[in-house]
Amino acid sequence: MIIGVPKEIKTNESRVGMTPAGVYELVKNGHQVLVQESAGLGSGFSDKDYLKAVASLEPTIEDVYHKANMIVKVKEPIAAEYGLVQKDQVVFTYFHFASSEVLTRAMLDSGAVCIAYETVEDEEGSLPLLTPMSEVAGRMAIQQGAKYLEKPIKGRGVLLGGVPGVAPGKVLVLGAGVVGIQAAKMAAGLGAHVTILDVNMKRLRYVNDIMPPHVVTEFSSEYNIRKHIKSHDLIVGGVLIRGGKAPNLITRDMLKEMHAGTVIVDVAVDQGGCVETSRPTTHEDPTFIIDDVVHYCVANMPGAVPYTSTVALTNVTLPYVLKLANRGWEAACASDPGLSKGLNIVNGQLTYEGIGQAFGWNGALA
Repeated sequence: MIIGVPKEIKTNESRVGMTPAGVYELVKNGHQVLVQESAGLGSGFSDKDYLKAVASLEPTIEDVYHKANMIVKVKEPIAAEYGLVQKDQVVFTYFHFASSEVLTRAMLDSGAVCIAYETVEDEEGSLPLLTPMSEVAGRMAIQQGAKYLEKPIKGRGVLLGGVPGVAPGKVLVLGAGVVGIQAAKMAAGLGAHVTILDVNMKRLRYVNDIMPPHVVTEFSSEYNIRKHIKSHDLIVGGVLIRGGKAPNLITRDMLKEMHAGTVIVDVAVDQGGCVETSRPTTHEDPTFIIDDVVHYCVANMPGAVPYTSTVALTNVTLPYVLKLANRGWEAACASDPGLSKGLNIVNGQLTYEGIGQAFGWNGALA
């Protein structure tokens, strides 16, 4: 199979879909890998690194899309790429379709086979291709939140860890999934007081078992959310609905109940956000302020640490890329029920129910 790795062209996205080590494994299995020139530079991988891995370098993104049977990338195609995606071409990447009807319609029109990293499951029902980026984003949420709590950037002026004689900052984490647990771990490590909310008691028991005493758990409800937002300095939104749009757990009217300078880091913005006032931002312009509340809503947070993110992503995607390349997407998905759950769009048909529900569509396409 001919596998294409284009350069990511989303704003401030420096990750790349495959490391040279991953390329080497694909070539070793008899496949041809086309890598766009300079695609890996942002992640610390030179064109020479890819040539050593026996990749073929292509000068333009158009060349990669035109020649490849399967495209392996990091982020969803943006508008400039819509016309490059071909009928019957396999595109394997993070799509997060439920957050963009425009993207969904474009991929339906393309006739491509769209396999989304974020809905592939393993034997335990977890999301192996989403997990490493969720780990990165959860940890980064605290780094960024701590920075934007500083007064010069309109935060409350709170040091999360406090100092002797001054109480530590308070962090509220919505969701006890991978993002939430990693955020809680980082915040606790800084010495902050952490409250983590979830509707899954099994997850809350797990958090209670593994976290230090200054991380407390509570059942998630509107009442409890409204109670805690009044006193917490940093709020991390880590809610995940598989393949669907995140629910708005914090509504516009709740902002008025928060202290001026409270920071919200909405990691769920990739799937529409769990805060009503969230909208996607970029690393170039990461924040905005509504009702004196700082919103950090960067839709590709792990893109800020591209070396770590690219290596972590290739570690988990490579076995699936090999399976798809060795067997073809139909046979690979037929033999692996978890991989088949990654099928979101196939040849103009929507195949993942949660996406249509997010847009209120009846049937395959409204």
